[in-house]
Amino acid sequence: MICKSLFTISLAISAAVLVFAQSGPALTGIVLSQAEGPMEGVVVSAKRAGSTMTLSVMSDAQGRYAFPANRLEPGSYTIRIRATGYDLEGPSTVDVAAGRPAQLDLKLGKTKDLAAQLTNGEWFISWPGTTEMKNGLLNCTQCHTLERVARSTHDAEEWMKVLDRMGRYAQGSTPERPQLRPHEHGGGGTNPIMQQSMSGREGEDPVMKDRVGAAAKYLASINLSEGRTTWTYPLKTYPRPTGKATRVIITEYDLPRKETLPHDAAADSHGMIWYGDFGTHMLGMLDPKTGKVTEYPLPITKPGAPLGSLDLVLDKQENIWMGTMYQGSLAKFDRATKRFQTWGSPNFKDRDEARIAMVMPINSDVDGQVWIGGDDEYQVDVKTGEWKTVDYGIGVQDKALVKVLSSYGVSSDSKNNFYGMNLNGTYIIRIDGKTKQVTPFATPTPNAGPRRGHMDAQDRLWFAEFRGNKIGMFDTKTEKFQEFAVPTPWTNVYDAIADRAGFAWGGGMNNDRVVRVNTRSGEVVEYLLPRMTNIRRVNVDNGSNPPVFWVGNNLGASLIRVEPVE
Repeated sequence: MICKSLFTISLAISAAVLVFAQSGPALTGIVLSQAEGPMEGVVVSAKRAGSTMTLSVMSDAQGRYAFPANRLEPGSYTIRIRATGYDLEGPSTVDVAAGRPAQLDLKLGKTKDLAAQLTNGEWFISWPGTTEMKNGLLNCTQCHTLERVARSTHDAEEWMKVLDRMGRYAQGSTPERPQLRPHEHGGGGTNPIMQQSMSGREGEDPVMKDRVGAAAKYLASINLSEGRTTWTYPLKTYPRPTGKATRVIITEYDLPRKETLPHDAAADSHGMIWYGDFGTHMLGMLDPKTGKVTEYPLPITKPGAPLGSLDLVLDKQENIWMGTMYQGSLAKFDRATKRFQTWGSPNFKDRDEARIAMVMPINSDVDGQVWIGGDDEYQVDVKTGEWKTVDYGIGVQDKALVKVLSSYGVSSDSKNNFYGMNLNGTYIIRIDGKTKQVTPFATPTPNAGPRRGHMDAQDRLWFAEFRGNKIGMFDTKTEKFQEFAVPTPWTNVYDAIADRAGFAWGGGMNNDRVVRVNTRSGEVVEYLLPRMTNIRRVNVDNGSNPPVFWVGNNLGASLIRVEPVE
């Protein structure tokens, strides 16, 4: 049966490639530059006037790019490219007519502002300093690019004040629309170096102050302070994609509100894509065929607290469950009635630290319990409304270990046992749904930073290793791990998921690359996205043949579909 399924999948993939080849190009051309001649791995994007969709392909080893005829409607298109170190010099518009291929060769020239094109990962490989110091800055990139840091002119003393201020903002913030945390004294940032205020308040931690001081000195050494007009280190770049990494079609769907932070993008059985907004209390649905977007406002359960949701999960009936972050509530959207129901965490209106981030309702039909991650981990009985706090000490004798157990990512197996990803450490944490027995499993890579994840139909947990730069799999039945290394440094995979065709997917927060792993051969392919994309939660549409990958551009107000064509 397995061999037959693999054969069917292989035929489906081959058929997809054949359709791409036989449909012929609607638009084609050669990408070249004086420095390199024909250029491989250049992302070429086309957007029709008046459309909310942008289609992207890549140039091959001969420098040729081609858009399939069935993917571009007739009309006038604006063309843009992505090739670090280069800008488009030739024509940037082209008309596409029905039944007649359009030809547009693209001439690229060396850019005059390389710094403006670097990904966060490329800033990390360019900066001098230790990996430990750079790891302390990883969460800076969830709100803005590191280019802002590199171009700044703050000295070390000024950086102390900046870090204090940054630590006051909620995670669903942007430079254009910051949201203060509800804490009485501010502070409590997501970055380890920003977890306490350094302005002389009571309770100041001397160790934390030293860490922030060291970070401030480091940041002042790599920016443009002290009158510097250029950086003291060379700017380094990743190589462009080659081979299989260039055989892909990428579609971006603009969302109607430019301030939208689409943290999640999950497909239902009808092919509709549901997304949550990290900075606004809104649930959205995209129809990929038309580009139409429908939005539903979430209830405000804690007026005055920051807005935005972190997690979006479809249950078996395809109702939508969400964690509403600092609004302190679990929310469910009923697909039939189009209405929300909410459950507030214990005393959430009286606690500034109340935060509901991750939700896991998929297997709640087993026992009526929904697992929650946030300020604490909880088990929620949605019928009675009872919240039970997870006790990581049950069955764990090592009390020092108990102190480091926490989860940033919540999943469950078919028996509705809890599995937590220990982002600040090295564990996958299992909690028995009935006995509450806690069992931590250490990842093969120490301090890997397990983060987010999805359980597959075989009760295998696929998860990101954020600091380990890997995609991990934990087989909950055999209790064994498998790890797949991601080739590009500073990818910092945020989430991982497996599709029904035998591939595992992830995405990098810092270098705009979608990662696909062939779980049988171990082959890893990285697809470069057309523009800066702060990748968070990842999903696949298994109803598509073959499956396709979906992700939200968390800082770009768009949803992205990735379709390999090989």
